[in-house]
Amino acid sequence: MEQDGEQLSARPALESEGLRFLHVTVGSLLAAYGWYLVLGCIVLLAVFQKLSARLRASGQRQPDRAAAAVAPEDVVRRQEAVAAARLKMQEELNAQVERHKEKLRQLEEEKRRRKIEMWDSMQEGKSYRGHVTKPQEEDSPGPSTSSLPKRPADRKKPPLRGGGYNPLSGEGGGACAWRPGRRGPSAGG
Repeated sequence: MEQDGEQLSARPALESEGLRFLHVTVGSLLAAYGWYLVLGCIVLLAVFQKLSARLRASGQRQPDRAAAAVAPEDVVRRQEAVAAARLKMQEELNAQVERHKEKLRQLEEEKRRRKIEMWDSMQEGKSYRGHVTKPQEEDSPGPSTSSLPKRPADRKKPPLRGGGYNPLSGEGGGACAWRPGRRGPSAGG
């Protein structure tokens, strides 16, 4: 019996030593990687919530799909509505094409009329550039302006450079950019 008593007293010593070893090991792991474990648990929780929300949403969509497949009348109505909308859009497009063709015909007619006017004015000895000018009144007082050179109408000239041009900004120069000269002596050859 004494052996049995020693064995019973030995077991609690081994168990307490195992618990102590477990405590030391877990304690050192938590001390070294505790924040990483907390962060990992938070990430796992967030991923789990996202996935559960998606599964719930997909579960709600499946009855909608089944209901749509069950009601063929709705499908037929929807297809008829789409066909009607396409027909309406095609009619609008055809109307736009007809308006465009009519506009092109009018422009062509105007161009043909201008050519005829130009030809008539050229036959009469007037300007041949297509501009039908009114003859000047001969009773006008003052010197004759026919000997003076004619200036084109005062047109507003576009600026040479844009308003935001800045030569120091380095942009907008194109091929006029400054480049350093060649290095070394200038050898003529």
